[in-house]
Amino acid sequence: MIRIGNASGFYGDRFSAVEEMLTGGDLDVLTGDYLAELTMLILGRDRMKDPGRGYAKTFLRQMEQNLGLAKAHGVRVVTNAGGLNPAGLAAALRDLATRLGVDVAIAHVEGDDLLGRADELGLGTPLTANAYLGAWGIVECLDAGADVVVTGRVTDASLVVGPAAAQFGWARTDYDRLAGAVAAGHVLECGAQATGGNYAFFTEHDVTRPGFPLAEIDADGSSVITKHEGTGGAVTVGTVTAQLLYEIGGPRYAGPDVTTRFDTLTLDQQGPDRVRISGATGEPPPPTTKVCVNTVGGFRNETTFVLTGLDIEAKAALVREQVTTALKPSPPKEIRWTLARTDQPDAASEQQASALLRCVVKDPDPKVVGRAFSGAAIELALASYPGFHVTAPPSDGAPYGVYTPAYVGNDAVPHVAVLPDGSRIDIAPAADTRELAEVDSAEVPEPPAGPVRRVPLGTIAGARSGDKGGDANVGVWVRSAEAWRWLDATLTVEEFRRLLPETADLTVHRHRLPNLLALNFVVEGILGQGVSSQARFDPQAKALGEWLRARHVDVPEELL
Repeated sequence: MIRIGNASGFYGDRFSAVEEMLTGGDLDVLTGDYLAELTMLILGRDRMKDPGRGYAKTFLRQMEQNLGLAKAHGVRVVTNAGGLNPAGLAAALRDLATRLGVDVAIAHVEGDDLLGRADELGLGTPLTANAYLGAWGIVECLDAGADVVVTGRVTDASLVVGPAAAQFGWARTDYDRLAGAVAAGHVLECGAQATGGNYAFFTEHDVTRPGFPLAEIDADGSSVITKHEGTGGAVTVGTVTAQLLYEIGGPRYAGPDVTTRFDTLTLDQQGPDRVRISGATGEPPPPTTKVCVNTVGGFRNETTFVLTGLDIEAKAALVREQVTTALKPSPPKEIRWTLARTDQPDAASEQQASALLRCVVKDPDPKVVGRAFSGAAIELALASYPGFHVTAPPSDGAPYGVYTPAYVGNDAVPHVAVLPDGSRIDIAPAADTRELAEVDSAEVPEPPAGPVRRVPLGTIAGARSGDKGGDANVGVWVRSAEAWRWLDATLTVEEFRRLLPETADLTVHRHRLPNLLALNFVVEGILGQGVSSQARFDPQAKALGEWLRARHVDVPEELL
């Protein structure tokens, strides 16, 4: 068995988690995930200001406090904090180790950055272009004795797959074992989301300060998800199910090393805070590699008008007409209005009596969405609806990014392990590949008969949602076989669209995961051009699942 922990789910996660994981119990490897599609854009802007940056500076500060501690405990560290500059972070870590007097071997993985070849590969002229590498560069670094392995854009699960494959000497065609490690890595990658954070049934556990998760992975690829004893939160079949459903598509979860069949996974509660994942089936990876492409989309600005009391709709119509008229000499390329009716009748406070009218503008020219826009809005202060005020002062337009997924042939992506002694090993692409195919979905069964009661869906169902570029996914699960039969029969694409009217005109895909008692819905285009373009009130769709749970449906009384 190898014990692999996680201390970061995103760039900005709990700073003290590294120390907590190193001192809270036994570990063999500590991983940290710092990268997301939005993070790559942020690091791209950092690199524009200083070519020597482009990595997660937080990790370097964490190692300043904990590098000696990791060495003393015999814990190896594997992280994607290298971002756009893994070689730069590795060099900074060597300088840090020398200054601290800690004898550690540091290696890094590179090759994911395709920016210099973007035109050749048909990727346009982006700000960043990074391929999702797999685990075998990490394996080479660990096999060469590295105490710290820094990567750029590898798949999140690769941070776990690499140490497991190195520990057990797995071959590149050990697909079932690799798939099991991918499942464990997918659960660990978002930190405390696996231990009760952001969990639908959070009131059932003390999640004031959840601990970070770890996986005990066996040689056959099966694992037990747990956490250090005495830490907060909980590890249950529910919390693990929620994380397995996070930001996935269909039952086939494709990666550069293996395609993992999530519909074969089985979860078992083996004791307090111990959930076993078994049954993983793996298939050869696809012949193409996904590339995260970020471009500067233009400039954006926004103003939120507060509308209080009576005649909310009329007030909104007035200010909308006034702003539109003021912008006619130089109208923005895109203008979006959203009225949130947060007001209540006969409200006991002014805030409860108020609604919010949000106006977002975008244009390639920063001047069009700068003071020309915010000034036009503020000039209405004494000449518009009664009670006029806004939530923030005028501002200049700010650049926004656009994320686009792209795919290139596996042989077009270099993958290089740079070992502690400076030698370089080229990692060949997968020799055995298979085109990704959808899993056949059974017909929707008939719903059970009997008396029903109208209640929120969340009375019996959990949900977890998130973003994938301009798309969003909503995973929905229940906790009994009887409830699953009802959910499977009831929550069709048509019913999903009815419950979430914002999806009514969008393409929605429904995927069944019976082993997890779950359905996963993928909504195309609901987030526009991605999180950084902020096209929606909830730009990362983090609360889309909670909105769904709050909608009322007819549930059989026998399930309540």
